[in-house]
Amino acid sequence: MVVLKNIPRILSPELLSVLARMGHGDELVLADANFPSASICKNGPELLRADGHGIPPLLKAVTHLFPLDTYVEAPVLLMDLVPDDKARGLRTPVWDQYKIIVNNAEGKEIKVELLERFSFYERAKKAFAVVATGEGALYGNIILKKGALPAEE
Repeated sequence: MVVLKNIPRILSPELLSVLARMGHGDELVLADANFPSASICKNGPELLRADGHGIPPLLKAVTHLFPLDTYVEAPVLLMDLVPDDKARGLRTPVWDQYKIIVNNAEGKEIKVELLERFSFYERAKKAFAVVATGEGALYGNIILKKGALPAEE
């Protein structure tokens, strides 16, 4: 926990460091409890732990500090349902929460793209970091592409 003014307490010092070191176009994965975070990070992204935390409050805290990329069509990516889960009508209400959070953070509607499961894993392997959370929602994984801040005047 960090105790600083205007910094959400859910953000660990390690996660704050990652957010600060990321550059324009780098990607951050917020991974649900079922995501293979350790194996995805074996040869690539930094692995951070946020056990016990759900993704919605973490996403709200991250997007409080983290600009989304305005130079890509969809700076937010979600793992799409596999065909069997689509066929049986599995619902993903957490996605609606994510959309509300990112839209509120950016002050406008943000395009969200769905990636096929294994494409999502491959994309995650190229991320700057993966945050392993305690999120219990199925298909709760989300990738955020960092944007740029305008120059100070």
